[in-house]
Amino acid sequence: MQVSWQEGLAEVRRQSTLADAALPAETAFLATHGIAPGLLRDAARRAAASGIAADAFLLRSGLVDETVFYRALAAELGLPFTLSPRLSGHARYPESLLAGLAPLHGIQGFATAPTGAALAWLLGHRNRIGGRLVITTPSGLRRAAMRACSRAIAHEGANALCEATPGFSIRDGLSTRQVATLSALSGLLAYGGVSAPGATLAFLAAILSPLFFTGITLRLAAVLLRIPVSRTRPDPRLEDAALPVYTIIAPLYREQRIATRLVAALSRLDYPATKLDIKFVLEADDRETPAALARVPMPGFVEVIVAPPGRPRTKPRALNIALPLARGLYTVVYDAEDVPDPGQLREAVSAFAAAPPDTACLQARLTIDNTDDTWLTRLFTIEYAVLFDVLNPGLAEIGSPVALGGTSNHFRTTLLRRAHGWDAWNVTEDADLGIRLARLGCRVLDLPSSTFEEAPATLKAWMNQRTRWMKGFMQTGICHFRNPLGTAAQLGPWRFLSALALTWGTVLSALGFPLLTGLFVAARLTDDPQRASLWDLTSSVLFVTGLAAILLPACAALRRRRLWRLLPWVPLLPFYYLLVSAAAWRGLWEVAREPFRWNKTSHGLARTSRSGWLQKHQASADETTSLNTAAP
Repeated sequence: MQVSWQEGLAEVRRQSTLADAALPAETAFLATHGIAPGLLRDAARRAAASGIAADAFLLRSGLVDETVFYRALAAELGLPFTLSPRLSGHARYPESLLAGLAPLHGIQGFATAPTGAALAWLLGHRNRIGGRLVITTPSGLRRAAMRACSRAIAHEGANALCEATPGFSIRDGLSTRQVATLSALSGLLAYGGVSAPGATLAFLAAILSPLFFTGITLRLAAVLLRIPVSRTRPDPRLEDAALPVYTIIAPLYREQRIATRLVAALSRLDYPATKLDIKFVLEADDRETPAALARVPMPGFVEVIVAPPGRPRTKPRALNIALPLARGLYTVVYDAEDVPDPGQLREAVSAFAAAPPDTACLQARLTIDNTDDTWLTRLFTIEYAVLFDVLNPGLAEIGSPVALGGTSNHFRTTLLRRAHGWDAWNVTEDADLGIRLARLGCRVLDLPSSTFEEAPATLKAWMNQRTRWMKGFMQTGICHFRNPLGTAAQLGPWRFLSALALTWGTVLSALGFPLLTGLFVAARLTDDPQRASLWDLTSSVLFVTGLAAILLPACAALRRRRLWRLLPWVPLLPFYYLLVSAAAWRGLWEVAREPFRWNKTSHGLARTSRSGWLQKHQASADETTSLNTAAP
């Protein structure tokens, strides 16, 4: 029996209607625009299992390109479509992007990139839509909003913290009281150093010794604490539907050598792709990094944000620009060279669930990837092992403020926003944020999960990076101790002393390390037993305990990291700290001359890779296990 083409078309429409009836409204329309109904049904089932909307699943998993999706939506609704809408100056950031709706320039209309419930509503009320809507893609709307609101975005990213709480930002520099105090002290010390050097030295020892002893005590106490190398009892694996959306912010500037490796590292995370919200933040004058990213297939869960030009040109400003768009319950910061443990996000979710609600941050453990590049990277590896496997976990365990590392900080997004993000004017924004969270009554806890990153292998690159760090610690000390009584009231006595030791103690010990060590050695060489003094006793105790605070945490860190092969390098750490001292003096000069200059560290230059070695051997172990399992 021959079927007419009209009957055939009617049957196709009937089958399409039956297929659409089993699909969510926000994706069912795609069946009549070239997308296979089977793919849509499978995506809807998987979306329901993951606990997210079907349209979000399609787009973030890369099953449907966003241009194809929204062009089909425009055709379904009979509305115009554009990839580059021109928005009115009345567009708001981030409100317009979060709503998926922004006013167009020059006409009474709106550009929209609807998602989820808004998309379903639009499809259900298509007959009531006037001619005032233009459909675009989420990325098209984002680029348009960044253009239309560029000046306001740049200002907000740089100044939101200092305008909301000026006492928490370094933007305005030293207070009048600090300038007066430092000037008076400098004059007195200069006069005393000439007229009575012995008495002046004794005075300095009396003032600084408690601070140095506090830092030493914290380092030695951290060695004695039992800190797990990893989570001893892995939590039951959560179903994908129970996992929250997780935001990852990665600021990239001229990282063309390594940007594609970051995409690969983040794609390896053991977390449902549809629950990832990854934001790469680029600078407007960076042409190399976008070109490198364009050469690799970009997952659907990655957004590229170009920060508007503005001052200061710092990493925290870029982070502040992305933070308002974070959709995740939690937010983590990764650097361009980072290779986090694949299970790190799941571990963070479990740790946050078990932590008190005032826990604002979990600091994962950073470890150096290119350990065997040079003598400098070997010593850097030891230093990082001390900081992230011994000191920071110990500080978190006793409830002390923690000077955060620059990456792998996992935050409760609401608490991070309540703290107004990062100080764009502080070149060590991580340490500053750690102290600020403590002042706001929030906790920082340890996350025993590793992230590999690259250490500078040349002395020039190392010195530039360390100068920035030491300058940032000075800025942090200036900022948070402008009003010492107020800070003490917020932290309490012992946490105040701990914060002081972590900031000014770090700076002053680095500045004074060569001088104090030289004076101690000279005193011992010319020592007269008949003239022993309190200064001699204090300096001896400080020297011996200070040396122990350098060497013992290093040995403990190498044991926890199982890096015993680096043990012969531990005796060189005092000489390594001479380099740290040089960087501190250079940082002091920059604080006075170029306080907001950001010394960029180049990545992608490593010759060796610990993470590559571990992955290779893990793959071999997995292959051996598979073969043994398959054997009869």
